[in-house]
Amino acid sequence: MRSIKDKLKPKNGLPYVIHVGLNALLPFLLFILMHFDPWFAVILFLISKWRVLAVKPRYWLPNLRANGVDIIVGLSYLEFLSHTNSEVVQLVFAALYVLWLTVIKPKSSSIFIALQAFLGQFIGLMAIFSFQNSLAPSLGLLIVASWLVCYLTARHFFTIFDEPFTSMYSHAWGYFAAALVWVLGHWLLYYYGTYAQPTILLSTIGIGIGSLYYLKENENLSSQTKRQIIMVMIAIVFVIVFLSDWSSKTF
Repeated sequence: MRSIKDKLKPKNGLPYVIHVGLNALLPFLLFILMHFDPWFAVILFLISKWRVLAVKPRYWLPNLRANGVDIIVGLSYLEFLSHTNSEVVQLVFAALYVLWLTVIKPKSSSIFIALQAFLGQFIGLMAIFSFQNSLAPSLGLLIVASWLVCYLTARHFFTIFDEPFTSMYSHAWGYFAAALVWVLGHWLLYYYGTYAQPTILLSTIGIGIGSLYYLKENENLSSQTKRQIIMVMIAIVFVIVFLSDWSSKTF
């Protein structure tokens, strides 16, 4: 699937410059359209992902999985735009999305793929619970959305390695996220009115476990580093779980 995508993506010369320029322009076009009708912005975003479906239908699902993190970040950007009325903040979001499209997303080194996965999960969960905070959808929708984000980002992370159990590990992480959201969704807490408790917990645990796996596969995981990562992860989880006000019941 990567070979098909690479053929459709210019590598150098004028086509490459135009490709990068259009990517840099997209966030600002979406910013403008959001002020007219959010659905126009959604339609333009979907059109911008035409390469995902520019293959035979049997490749659509694998292509959607392969581009899942990029789609998560893009839809999250639209949610962040709709969640604030400050044009300054919206322009900051647009600049960050340009950074994603032109700098972070095109990189294919192992460290950047890991970064893409971690950012995709964090940003996706932020958007899910930001949407929940503004429109209060059902708990079931939160569970399914959290599972999908964590599953897709885990698969993206494991593309770095020749891992034979990629599917199983990705489903396990998605299931863990869904179970955690199902439990915490009954006492949904927000820190500073923005960061939902499941977002912080899943990000902390995900970065911790992902870092351990990454270092182990690259043979850079010493016993001291392993202990430090585990202790930091446990400390953050302990503070979040045991020092929170559980009286704020949502569902």
